[in-house]
Amino acid sequence: MSECKFNLKQFTMTLIFFMTALSLSVPVLLFAQDQEKADETNMDILRDKIKADKKLMVAANMNLTAEEAKNFWPVYEDYQEDLAKLNERLKTTIENYADAYNKNTLTDESAKKLLDESIAIDEAGLQMRKDYAKKLAEILPGKKVVRYLQIENKISAIVRYGLAGEIPLVE
Repeated sequence: MSECKFNLKQFTMTLIFFMTALSLSVPVLLFAQDQEKADETNMDILRDKIKADKKLMVAANMNLTAEEAKNFWPVYEDYQEDLAKLNERLKTTIENYADAYNKNTLTDESAKKLLDESIAIDEAGLQMRKDYAKKLAEILPGKKVVRYLQIENKISAIVRYGLAGEIPLVE
């Protein structure tokens, strides 16, 4: 039973890192326009660092056997690629909102389009989690499937919380 030790302190510290990284990156998305190339490079570096730290955090908390790890990590990488596509859609939606907000050009019609895209992203994320839950269930015991999806869910919640705090309400 000690196989399932969840390192809450390590997990919490990593989540704090993600939240801090996000809080530093969102203002860049919303308000930096003069140094786009430098910001893009910094964002790429930050993304790579977060990606590596996330993988270490998952590894530290999954307690995979050698056989499980052999099967898990390719699925993990596929999940991260699909998640990156969803995050890119979200980033574009936020940038479109930020542009309209900053220029004070948001109309009811454009707000509805942004809302529809946001909901579509949420729906795509839910379907992706369902699909990967099935894939993971083929290679991992049920508790480890749940543990991995909990980790992803906690990270997502932190990211969304950070976004919610940084994105101004529609006026």
